Amino acid sequence: MKELVEYLARSLVDDPSQVQVTEVVTGPDVLIELRVAPPDMGRIIGRNGKTIGAMRTLVQACAGLEARRAQLELVED
Repeated sequence: MKELVEYLARSLVDDPSQVQVTEVVTGPDVLIELRVAPPDMGRIIGRNGKTIGAMRTLVQACAGLEARRAQLELVED
């Protein structure tokens, strides 16, 4: 799942070198934190949050295949 989020984020932003994805696994739960450069936040969020919403849906679908629960958070620095 981490690789999927990283691939999607790098393809959306202007500065792919600033994309950082961390994955925290606690039992059946997975927390994926996504960090991007401040100017690229809008590209990841999308209009009315549709882009980040679609990414969260994909992460939840992948987690469901592994019988896990996943959450994707966009972290501001």
